[in-house]
Amino acid sequence: MSANGMTTIPSAFGVKETVDRLEGAIKAKGLTVFARIDHAAGAAAVDMPLRPTEVLVFGNAKGGTPLMEVNQSAGIDLPLKALVYQDADGKVWLAYNDPSWIADRHCLGAAVGPNVDGMAKVLETLATQASK
Repeated sequence: MSANGMTTIPSAFGVKETVDRLEGAIKAKGLTVFARIDHAAGAAAVDMPLRPTEVLVFGNAKGGTPLMEVNQSAGIDLPLKALVYQDADGKVWLAYNDPSWIADRHCLGAAVGPNVDGMAKVLETLATQASK
């Protein structure tokens, strides 16, 4: 787990292609994509500059509900989200909240450990599929 609870990995692709690949991998896993947010398009709509930046919101009730059953405040961090952005040097990054950080943040305890571990493995797999 990184110090701020976020896992960030480089992508070999542009922002749009990385998000497209991530969305495809999520759907192939049988998860639901709830939203795709293009922050750069939003910024452009109000005449403000922003490098390519997109967020994908996804998950499923089977994975997230057990966490919220322990502490409903976990709902602020669920469904899961992935951020894909281009930095000032043109490098593309894929970032997501570490499920262990979410569990710690909401004091979920060991009872949901298997769920958290499963989420972490799925996120790592999805991120790898999208970025490599």
